[in-house]
Amino acid sequence: MQKQLPSPPKNESHVRCWLESIGIKKEYVEKLCEEEVTGPVLKELDEPFLKSMGMKGGQIHIITRKRNELLEHLQKNAGVDSAQANNPTTEKTDSDLKALSIKQPEIESLTLSKFRQFKNEDINFKYVKNRILAPETGVIDLITPCHEYKSFTTAAKLDRQRLQAKFAYEVIRYASACMNVRTNGTIHFGVMDSVEDKGWKHGQIAGIPVRDRDIYVDALDYIEKCFEPSQQEAARNCIHPPIFTEVIQKDSQEQYFVVEVDIEPSSSTVKGKIFQVRLPRFNEQSNKVNLDKMSVLYQRVGTKSEPVKNEELVAFIQGLQEKDVRREKAESSSSEDPMEISENLGRKLSVLFTDGKNYMNDSLLYILVTNRCGKEDLKSVKFLMRMNIFCVFDFDEDSSVSGLYAKYKEHHETRSHFLQNYANENKMSTTEFQKHLGLFDHTSWIFCNGRSDFLGNEKPCDEDTWIRTKKKYLKKAISFICDEILPKGSFVVLFLLLSPVEKPIVDTFQEFYTEMNGMDYIICIAESKENYEKWANLAQASCNIETLEQRSIVGMKLSHVDATIQKMLPSAICPRHLPVSTKGLCVLPTLEEEKMSSLEILCADQCDDIKLDLLSTKEIQEIERTFYQGRKVSWKNFWLADKGSCGEVIERDACRDVHKILDGTLHENRIRGSVAKLKIFHQPGSGGSTIARQVLWKRRKDLRCAVVRSSYPVATVSQHAVNFREYDENDMKNSLPVLLLVEDYDEDYLDDLKNDLMDAMTARRGHSSKPCFILMCCKRSNVPEKLCKDSPLDTVAVTHKLSEQEKHLFKTKIEKLEKQKDFKPEFIITFVLMSKEFKETYVTEFVEHWKEGIDPSSLVTNLMKYVALLNSYVHGSYISLSHCEAFLGLGSYTEKREYDFRNNLSEQARFIFIELRANTTYISCVKIIHHLVAKEILHQLSGNQPQSQIAMNLLQEKMLFQHRFGREEFIKFIRDLFIRRDKKSRGDNTDSLFSPFIEHVCKVENCEKAIEVLKTAYECLGKDAYFAQQLARLHYNHEKFEDAEYWAGVAKSHLPHDSFILDTEGQVYKKWFNFTVDKKTDEATPSEVIEMIEIALKAMKCFRAAQWAAKSEIDSMNNAGYFGEVEVGCRLLKFLSTLKVFPRNTQGEHPELVRYLLTDYIPEEIKKPWGKLHSRLKGLHQNIYNALEWISEDLSYFQTDKNQNKENEAEEKEEQVYNPRKWLKRQSEVYAKFFTSDSLTVVIKGGPETQLVKSMNIYKYGGGSVITILSLLSDSNDERSVNKLEKIISLYPEDPQKGSLEDIDLINYILCHIALACLSPGSSKLLPFQTLRELSNRFFKQRRTAFPASAHFLLTLLYWPDDALDRESNPDKNDILIAALQSMKHLYDIKMKNIAPRKKRIYTHFFLGKGNSLGKFVHKTRIDKLIDGSLNERRMKWLHGDVWKIGRVHSVLKRVNGWTEKGKVFARGHVGQIHILPLHFDSVPPGNENVTFYLGFSFSGLVAYDIQVKK
Repeated sequence: MQKQLPSPPKNESHVRCWLESIGIKKEYVEKLCEEEVTGPVLKELDEPFLKSMGMKGGQIHIITRKRNELLEHLQKNAGVDSAQANNPTTEKTDSDLKALSIKQPEIESLTLSKFRQFKNEDINFKYVKNRILAPETGVIDLITPCHEYKSFTTAAKLDRQRLQAKFAYEVIRYASACMNVRTNGTIHFGVMDSVEDKGWKHGQIAGIPVRDRDIYVDALDYIEKCFEPSQQEAARNCIHPPIFTEVIQKDSQEQYFVVEVDIEPSSSTVKGKIFQVRLPRFNEQSNKVNLDKMSVLYQRVGTKSEPVKNEELVAFIQGLQEKDVRREKAESSSSEDPMEISENLGRKLSVLFTDGKNYMNDSLLYILVTNRCGKEDLKSVKFLMRMNIFCVFDFDEDSSVSGLYAKYKEHHETRSHFLQNYANENKMSTTEFQKHLGLFDHTSWIFCNGRSDFLGNEKPCDEDTWIRTKKKYLKKAISFICDEILPKGSFVVLFLLLSPVEKPIVDTFQEFYTEMNGMDYIICIAESKENYEKWANLAQASCNIETLEQRSIVGMKLSHVDATIQKMLPSAICPRHLPVSTKGLCVLPTLEEEKMSSLEILCADQCDDIKLDLLSTKEIQEIERTFYQGRKVSWKNFWLADKGSCGEVIERDACRDVHKILDGTLHENRIRGSVAKLKIFHQPGSGGSTIARQVLWKRRKDLRCAVVRSSYPVATVSQHAVNFREYDENDMKNSLPVLLLVEDYDEDYLDDLKNDLMDAMTARRGHSSKPCFILMCCKRSNVPEKLCKDSPLDTVAVTHKLSEQEKHLFKTKIEKLEKQKDFKPEFIITFVLMSKEFKETYVTEFVEHWKEGIDPSSLVTNLMKYVALLNSYVHGSYISLSHCEAFLGLGSYTEKREYDFRNNLSEQARFIFIELRANTTYISCVKIIHHLVAKEILHQLSGNQPQSQIAMNLLQEKMLFQHRFGREEFIKFIRDLFIRRDKKSRGDNTDSLFSPFIEHVCKVENCEKAIEVLKTAYECLGKDAYFAQQLARLHYNHEKFEDAEYWAGVAKSHLPHDSFILDTEGQVYKKWFNFTVDKKTDEATPSEVIEMIEIALKAMKCFRAAQWAAKSEIDSMNNAGYFGEVEVGCRLLKFLSTLKVFPRNTQGEHPELVRYLLTDYIPEEIKKPWGKLHSRLKGLHQNIYNALEWISEDLSYFQTDKNQNKENEAEEKEEQVYNPRKWLKRQSEVYAKFFTSDSLTVVIKGGPETQLVKSMNIYKYGGGSVITILSLLSDSNDERSVNKLEKIISLYPEDPQKGSLEDIDLINYILCHIALACLSPGSSKLLPFQTLRELSNRFFKQRRTAFPASAHFLLTLLYWPDDALDRESNPDKNDILIAALQSMKHLYDIKMKNIAPRKKRIYTHFFLGKGNSLGKFVHKTRIDKLIDGSLNERRMKWLHGDVWKIGRVHSVLKRVNGWTEKGKVFARGHVGQIHILPLHFDSVPPGNENVTFYLGFSFSGLVAYDIQVKK
């Protein structure tokens, strides 16, 4: 056994180790430890004290003598030891022994080693290189062996003859001395004697290489040559054959041994004999071995073997008889077996697993390391099935067939891996890699040495091959888990040794021991002592055996271990149940539940498996306090309240509102879809999350309830939700509805989930009167009442404001909590603030009182500032506990976590910090009790120090940024602090231009500070392109355009093909141009004019680059480049029109400018100065035109009513985002007015330019694009729109078939007729319907892919079967209609890229009405006029389908007959069937039915609304 020799020795465990190493009997060792004999006590031990314990004289003699030798030894080495203490070094890894006799090795510490047991050749016993054996000894009690050391490092390299002579010389000399004094002894070769080996510590284990064991065994044949013939047999019996004990060294594969020879002069063998020897010596001159001429009698004198002097010879021989008597007596007393003290393994097992509590901590994870599990052992591993096992390192290649894995799979869902799967060769981030491996989804089963049933190339290998090929992957896997996934203290590593141990499993221990800095969280269980001893002897290279024994359960039957651990588990074996539609229950096995891992399932009997009798009153109060301190409510809170073990959880009024909406959703007869939504918007800290969980808890016996884990992909959640609904139900159609809680969701995620669930239900073709799923969406918002007003039927608002009844409930609850034993006010501070409605004055007063006596310069105060900064500006932010510990210098990876994080905090920090555990990982984290408290703390603590300086200090904290564990989350929060903007769609108050923190610094301090802190963040966070982009935006918003240009260039250098960064570069020049033009009060100089034009053209070039980049981005639709180009282009036209070189005419028009832009004409005065500009300016009109066309086409596809209440917003950007149709109409007019007038036509004198001017006139009246034409239908003044449309039509040739119109002109011409027919069906300007059909045939006959989608859209309108014109079937017309629909689908798919359809909702322009020809088209705006209510109410009626219940709508629209087949909708075309896209897939009735519906015309094709089964 080994233990560090302290200077001086310290605790009982050190002393125990030392006592055992010198051979003290076990019962005396135990007694001394019971008496708490520590190092200092050992120094003062005397004979009376030892006698009082019942110790016999021989044992007392050994202790006192060896104690004195040890103290003397320590004093001698004190100088070396102190040097080592000041400069600790790692264990030597270079095992080449050539330099051993010259150079002192690096030693990890002065560490005692246990001797091999005398006469016992234990193949599992090992020595550890550089550990220390107790000093050499003289005679002790004849039975306890005395020891002698020989380094033998030089001799071991000699040839056979020389080596044998040297070995025999040392052994026979030592053996004869022991035999003559009748003492047992052992001589050790490969152990340093500091007398021989200067620079080494006495007793230090070095080991020697052994080429051939026979050399040493055969060397003892010298016995027959060296002893007298009469003594030879006795000598043979006393001198045992050499024992070769392996010397191990961590991370070394070379083999060294300590060669040991035991001497046992038993009284029956040596009685009456003396042993004289002639020792062998090698003669270098004669090159042979000679024996001494004279026989010599040796004896042990102290620690040496000395010849008996001649004058002492007679006395020595006379004393033999007394020695023989003493030997016999010693042998007889040693043969009495000491009583075996049976260890209380049950108690030890309990302490190891429960840390002294009544039950195991159910929040701990376990990592299991195991080898082959036999058939019998498989009957006793039930405890493993009930433990929270994170991963398993399995060294049994047959585990999946007949071992532990096969058994475990029967009870749990798993993921199987090999070690190399943890190598992360693709360099994913920690979060990505963790998700890739599915580490928190299911137990990961890692086959460490092959898998026999695996068809791939993963076969088991021998130890040497494993070390060469697999050990590196083991290191990576363990390092990844310990350093990046699981925090220290959140998991225990359990070694379960079920079969003989091999080196790889020991390597696994050594890696965990190193990563975890000790044994604190490692436990070993081995039923077989032999398996354990081999494992422990190999493992001692890393950890001393005594420590291993303290953390190991050895010799306890596995069945007893199984039963004992199961009894300690905090929950009983209790099946979980779900409600079923027949009002009964069904069992939900763990394996089935784990298959739905994306759902936290709430069972009907949730928590009933908890052993309530194990929970003390204090623990129950702690659970309750934890909630009231600010942590999220747990199911245990509700369960304990229901059991009467703690107070009720307060139910706010909003909880009843949610139940009412839920009841309405479940029991109203009105037809709904398969998925319903119920929304809870809550102010942060108002209890919205608690309300949502209260509803789930109350409904768990009537509905199937679960919380969605939104870290999972939508497709996975959707699949699991469907499986959950249908689990163990007979009647799928009438299965119980599923109530799913989705918290702090992203709108896109929620929409995707709803659509996926609807699609899944549609595919099942079952129709239920109740919704199949109810999504209870719980989201924070600063304006919950406003959101509730927008959608009152399915939304509940939760605010800090309390009703009178709620105030009474809160007050009563606080009084009860204050009466609890050990009550502290910080336990409920959040609850108290909540009861005060988080009023600003109360929060301010609380913080003012809280900060009294705070040390502004302490690390803890700085930590509070940093947490407050993040919590104030970044929703959901925290700093990991391990980051906090590193920052405070507490070192979470020390040998023993002898501190509590909270104990190292100031009183103020303990008051406001709460520790939480992240939802998706086991990372503990720290945050401030409430967002509003964090804001006030930041405000008050930054009184003398601006917030920008706090942020700068945070960015300089290298310990926080370099700390590896939980780094990704920390960096994400820092990024969000600087660049994440507020958005109303996420529940924020405003849509901000910059992050709220940057906006605060700009407003309260100045923009220079904001720029400075952003620059520092850019450097600290790896020169991130998006930080450079923010710097560009920040500079141009503060009119620092040269700097903005620089930072836009920096951003572009990092991401040259990112459309958003290219757009930012365009915005720099756009703002620069606008600013320069606006600030010019007097006339610009020619050079200034050129500079301004250059800036504008640069902006347009950047925007065009953004357009091209956006086309290749398949996951986003960024159309900002087109809008930017139009805005700059129109502003440039306006600027050019103000220049003297382009004078206006008397009508206020710009003929000179238009002539310059459209023809080769260049005014003389600018010909040279503008030399580089002419070609670019002459392309200006075409560039603007192309961008306008693209925008028009884009807007034709999608709904743009983000919020049309925004119509009065002044800022152009707002209009562009919120009402782009209005923006397009306005910009088209601005563009067109520069190129329109009769006088211009005369100036240009015919040719293509004349046609362009005519087109511009059409543009001026709103006829230039699909969207501007259709927007005329939205004008409140129909007469004005009719006049415009008639004027537009009159501008086209009288006979368009002869006029050879361009494609785009023909599209606009036909569309003007359709729009005019909607407003004035009797207009004289209208062409016959058939003529329009004939004109549109061009788009079918020429079959060019270049036709825009609007061409095919017109064909679907014109060729939908007409009651008057198409009474007979016509295959040609059908071909045109089908070809148009196919082309539209193709173009739509290209347009949508990889974007989910619900992100860009299709806009339906026209519906099929009851008329004929042009009279059958009803534009959407006409239906809008038939709907009563505000804009928002009208939108809700469209959303919920209430539009189709309005009688006035029925009177204008025509229902189309069709049918459903396999979930698809069809209608009759001219010939055969036409596929119609349903607006909502779940509105399609199941099975094959005849249906009717309203038909819509959109750019994605034909759409079916309000599908009804035909009665």
